[in-house]
Amino acid sequence: MILIADSGSTKTDWALVDDGQVVKRLSTQGINPVHQPREFILNHVLKGELLPQMADVIPNLHVFFYGAGCVGQWAESVRSALAEAFSGAVDLSVESDLLGAARAVCQRREGLACILGTGANSCLYDGKDVVANVPPLGYILGDEGSGAVLGRMFLNAIFKGALPAAMRDDYLAWAGLTYADVIEKTYRQPLANRFLASTSLYISNHLDNKELREIVKENFRQFFHNNITRYGRPDLPLGAVGSVAYYYRGLLSEVAAEEGYVLGTVCKSPIEGLVSYHSYETKSS
Repeated sequence: MILIADSGSTKTDWALVDDGQVVKRLSTQGINPVHQPREFILNHVLKGELLPQMADVIPNLHVFFYGAGCVGQWAESVRSALAEAFSGAVDLSVESDLLGAARAVCQRREGLACILGTGANSCLYDGKDVVANVPPLGYILGDEGSGAVLGRMFLNAIFKGALPAAMRDDYLAWAGLTYADVIEKTYRQPLANRFLASTSLYISNHLDNKELREIVKENFRQFFHNNITRYGRPDLPLGAVGSVAYYYRGLLSEVAAEEGYVLGTVCKSPIEGLVSYHSYETKSS
């Protein structure tokens, strides 16, 4: 039996899998070792939230954890907490969310993989590991293609007149905000990236506006120009996970074709792809 986790800073999705079939889905708060110490992860998340949902001790368990911030010493912090929570585990692996995305959409085939959600990331994948990664740099310096950058472009356009004034007024009424509120949430309140990305729900419902569609496409073009083209592998399929990739997959596919790439697997969450990946791996071993 295997336990697979896909974790972001807000939420962790867990899947308990037996013989390739998901027998139980679980959910806990997000795990990010950059912001949470080992003892918090162990006592509050694993022992406090996860283990009570599992009830029985599972012998010979294989644990595969993919999460935001899980590199270097941060990955070791999560690994140590998992090892104590699941002391009888046969094996235990902790990897980055980017590798999780790549394995989910590419499986054991070479390809390009990306995460397009609130933030953005990408990599060249050799069928097992990430072999090249253009640093995303976050939504201030980078994150092209992300929901946060899309929100920044949208708000710029409605307030500077690139989109109709009626759309500006409609958005502010829909969101229950004023211009002052937008400035406050962007520059003075925490988690500005999440606020910017929250505009995506409005945007996705107004794609009949030609100028707005072009903003979405321009966000994706910048993602390709500044990230994907750096790998120099237009011969490989491009797979993507994340809400922005999923809900705008039609426009993402258009831009990919314009840039000379073929869009392959697109999914909102990598968990199903990871179930397939590790079920095959466990059976093969």
